[in-house]
Amino acid sequence: MSSPGHVYSSFKHGVKELPDVSIDAYNLENRDADGFVGDRASGRAFRAIFDELRSKVAKVGDDPFGDTPTEALKKKTLDKLLLSGDPLAAGIVHGAVEEFGQKLAGVTRHFLRLKTWRGVKRISIGGGFRQSRIGELAIGRAAVILKSEKIKVDLVPLRYHPDQAALIGCTRLVPAWLFEGFDGLLAVDVGGSNIRCGVVVLHRDQGEDFSAAKVEAFELWRYAEQDPKREGIVDRLVAMLKRLLRKAKKKNLRLAPFVGVGCPGLIQESGTIKRGVQNLPGNWSSSRFNLPVVLKEHIPTIDERETTVVMHNDAVVQGLSEVPRMRDVPKWGVLTIGTGLGNAAFTNRKPAGEKIQTSK
Repeated sequence: MSSPGHVYSSFKHGVKELPDVSIDAYNLENRDADGFVGDRASGRAFRAIFDELRSKVAKVGDDPFGDTPTEALKKKTLDKLLLSGDPLAAGIVHGAVEEFGQKLAGVTRHFLRLKTWRGVKRISIGGGFRQSRIGELAIGRAAVILKSEKIKVDLVPLRYHPDQAALIGCTRLVPAWLFEGFDGLLAVDVGGSNIRCGVVVLHRDQGEDFSAAKVEAFELWRYAEQDPKREGIVDRLVAMLKRLLRKAKKKNLRLAPFVGVGCPGLIQESGTIKRGVQNLPGNWSSSRFNLPVVLKEHIPTIDERETTVVMHNDAVVQGLSEVPRMRDVPKWGVLTIGTGLGNAAFTNRKPAGEKIQTSK
């Protein structure tokens, strides 16, 4: 590709109109009498439910989990207990899954009543909680509850692994033609507990719609275990990206002069974050902090072309990874269950020469 890197410079952050979809809403922080609605279906909410059940059991007998704190119990451990192990411990896990499924159904019901979510026919559930068996069962239970209430919406686990979904979704932040002549791009997913970075290889020969895109090189930092400051997170992120650039060069991968970023919060066109970053350490919503600008300062060029960084909400970019399998519904959404609950609703834009199915 002979076009210079500055062809990317006209793209803004957090926009509502993207090449494949229009974003009807994202990062909604709805309240009712009991507080933020989304807080009831977050990873923290599940742990709180689980902890409460443990406490009730411990009041009349022995806690089957002993002295192990709830936050120290890994999802894989809880998954195994559903299949084998102590029946009482499995009963606590099952009870937490059932109650959380009810909470998830309630939160979904709330979103579907919102004007911006009306007409949503399918919702992908992503985030780290979805990857576990307990997460899948909770999604299934919520789906059964909604269908029993004759609410016509499908809840489906997001296709990609939580470590990859947002990175692959970054391929859809700009028009596909901008990647012509390149093998892939750098992508970043900033989460409430982890930082994920990857080299996304497009594999156009297997699918022009990027449906075959894969994360070929990957780095993960679980920063929540170290309690870093904002500046420390950014420094580590830059170092991760530079290592990935070196890996891509060794593999002879030609990367576009572009970095796609998913980050919690309401993203302004300037690249600052208006609100919704309470789960990140430090002040990420300061008007003087601009992550895309900082990243470009540290990585001004990629393969001698001027770097452009485009950032959007993390739930949005996770949802964008689902575009290829959402072509058959006009309107769809995503809920991401992580440290908090991310959300976004989309309407498909009509691709050239392709009809989008209308709802009946």
